[in-house]
Amino acid sequence: MIELAGIIILGILAQWVAWKLKIPAILPLILIGLFVGPIAAEFFSEDGKKWIEPIWDGEKGLFPGDSLYYFVSLSISIILFEGGLTLKRAEIRNVGPVITKLITLGAAVTFFGGAIAVHYIFNLAWDISFLFSGLIIVTGPTVISPILRNIPLKKDVSAVLKWEGILIDPIGALVAVLVFEFISVGGGGGFTKTALMEFGKILLFGTTFGFTFAHALAFAINKKLIPHYLLNVVSLSTVLLVFVESEVFAHESGLLAVVVMGMVLGNSKLENLKELLHFKESLSVLLISILFILLAANIDIEDLMLLYNWETVILFAVVVFVIRPIGVFLSAAGSNLQLNEKLFISWVGPRGIVAAGIASLFGSKLLKLEVAGAEYITPLVFMIVLGTVLFNATTARLFAKMVGVFLTESESILIVGASKFSRLIGHYLETNGRHVVLIDSNERHIEKAKELGLEAKITNIYSDTLLDNVELNDVGYLMALTGSPDINKYAIDKFGKQFGENGSYRLVSKSEMLDENNNPREGLFSHTDDFNALTELTDRHPSIQEIDLRDNAHYESLIDITNNNKDIIPLFIKDNEGILHIISSYNLEVDTIEKGFQLVYLGKPFDVEQL
Repeated sequence: MIELAGIIILGILAQWVAWKLKIPAILPLILIGLFVGPIAAEFFSEDGKKWIEPIWDGEKGLFPGDSLYYFVSLSISIILFEGGLTLKRAEIRNVGPVITKLITLGAAVTFFGGAIAVHYIFNLAWDISFLFSGLIIVTGPTVISPILRNIPLKKDVSAVLKWEGILIDPIGALVAVLVFEFISVGGGGGFTKTALMEFGKILLFGTTFGFTFAHALAFAINKKLIPHYLLNVVSLSTVLLVFVESEVFAHESGLLAVVVMGMVLGNSKLENLKELLHFKESLSVLLISILFILLAANIDIEDLMLLYNWETVILFAVVVFVIRPIGVFLSAAGSNLQLNEKLFISWVGPRGIVAAGIASLFGSKLLKLEVAGAEYITPLVFMIVLGTVLFNATTARLFAKMVGVFLTESESILIVGASKFSRLIGHYLETNGRHVVLIDSNERHIEKAKELGLEAKITNIYSDTLLDNVELNDVGYLMALTGSPDINKYAIDKFGKQFGENGSYRLVSKSEMLDENNNPREGLFSHTDDFNALTELTDRHPSIQEIDLRDNAHYESLIDITNNNKDIIPLFIKDNEGILHIISSYNLEVDTIEKGFQLVYLGKPFDVEQL
């Protein structure tokens, strides 16, 4: 009991430390696992026992027999399902082919390149070498996000790394399974036929179960067949059911099934999707915290000593600096990605929980079969996992700056609230070359924004999901345009630091509008117009106009006119280069207005001579 409680407490503590230091949680988790496991047994325990023994050894341990690996398998299925829920088709519009090649051609490069490298560097048999390379194919969604979270990148680059991390997990697992099956049957001549049959079964049952149960669950949720208080636990049990049923029909097809199920649900019109995702995220954090400590603690000191040599450094360097770049550059050939973007994607390739979990599972099984070289599988994979995460966590930001993918100016705009005038403003900004993201808890507003071709997300402003969204790393402006002054202020306070690098703005409230002496610094557009005024004007005149400006005096005269004209609300100034500048209600003055500048306003079209 003490051991189990200790794992949970230490795991959550490691997650907090990782959050505080802005590093992937896998680093402190693995270090804690190694400390309470092999390091404690070797240096701090009088009887040579680990402080936490994952597998029952007759006297001490948490999981008897193969129970640990059943727990690992079920936990990984939940983590991958949660990852599948976050995958959206719209995100890969521009980089779809690159991702497809990365998880196919790139995976093949890693598979063959990694096997050749470990075979000649460590003199391992070819079958063990290919098992190792199959396991390191996967990058990890649980480690990609923390690394990229604080690096402002173009959305396409972030999307490539995110999608690759989630989609390639089941592919790497399938490849590793095929190699494991080959080793298990002794590498006989029937391998090709057996492998093809296994692969076909995995694809058939994995996709069938995932697709079918996803639609069944979506139907049950939308038809209110599941009470709200049971929604999360029913969804969880369905994921476990899909995983187990698929495994019964085709061994190791469960991972593919849960990813397919998550992707289908994530891209369907599903009520309560965000609530479901939030529950799965919380559960995934807990499971990851437990898993990494367990798996690291399960390693013995003898396994670690196998890596205490120069061959380990050489293998790591080949995997990171040779194999990964070759796979990325071949996959991105002919794409819209620039050279510096390809270099950065090549640099970032951390491995995560799936590689570590399956390595522990297969490594132990092969040791029981007394397969030569099996003792290298778990420590080598853990070395790649820990090494790549540590390497990327410490160098990714610096390397992004070196190759020029680090966005020094984050020009994208996050709009909180997707009401009619928010959509109108967002559409104008998008038309004028600005990347705009609208968020709202109102599904109808989000759907209407998407119909205009805008990127829009159903989001609870009080959750932390936005802070973890790597696709928003290029956002530098925050505009809070909801009908609630409290929500607008809350959005500025909570998200202003991360998304308002260049400016955080909100609509003035009714009380601020009526008090001339209470003009907030973050006030937006006009001190005389609040949410109601913008909504009413949009209903009367749903269009955005542009008026040519001559000089500062002309601009100031137009602003004076708008203060007394309920058919005009100033929004932006467009300069000679087409760049839009947000008008603040706190400071309406502009340094220099030149001929060719334009005043952008919401409302009724006017002849410039009338103004």
